[in-house]
Amino acid sequence: MTTLDGGIAALRSSLSALRSAASRGYEFYDRTSATLKGVMPKGLYARALLIIIAPMVVLQSVVAFMFMERHYNAVTQRLSAGVVQDIATLIEIDKALPQDHALVRRIAQDKLGLVVDFLPVTELPPPGPKPFFSLVDQALSDEVRKQIGRPFWIDTVGRSALLEIRIKLDNAVMRVFAPRRAAYVSNSHIFLAWMVGTSLVLITVA
Repeated sequence: MTTLDGGIAALRSSLSALRSAASRGYEFYDRTSATLKGVMPKGLYARALLIIIAPMVVLQSVVAFMFMERHYNAVTQRLSAGVVQDIATLIEIDKALPQDHALVRRIAQDKLGLVVDFLPVTELPPPGPKPFFSLVDQALSDEVRKQIGRPFWIDTVGRSALLEIRIKLDNAVMRVFAPRRAAYVSNSHIFLAWMVGTSLVLITVA
């Protein structure tokens, strides 16, 4: 067999494989088309309604994802950073005035809206179960590690309106109760409710 014959044989083999792949692709397309035709509505009104609803559902899904993933996460991270920054400031005051815990409590309550107590130096409680929606828990934990860098324990599910944060200091364990609304966006559901409501109105009118 000459080199030319070998090249022709290889070309024929490639064309055969290409035809086989194209045939399988057409078969898959036919099966998919038949399935979609069986599922899709037959009437003109139903198809028109689907044409209106489908893009709106896709758009609302994308907007909701972008809001929850970007805006909500960013705002929650900044709010959590602010709460931890206040706690870090109180720790610095306690370092400067280790015997004046009453002053730290008063500053925390009057100026920062936090309830602070000092417990005896003991081991921190074991970590509790992570909540299903743990964005606040994760944001607070990251900020405590970054800004304070001491052993800590956080409870974001024990009390509905409060967050409990314990920081192990050299001479005590600082326990801080912070309002939940101070660490995360609490009214995001209003935005989502308005978005879904306006979509339903537009769909009804259409």
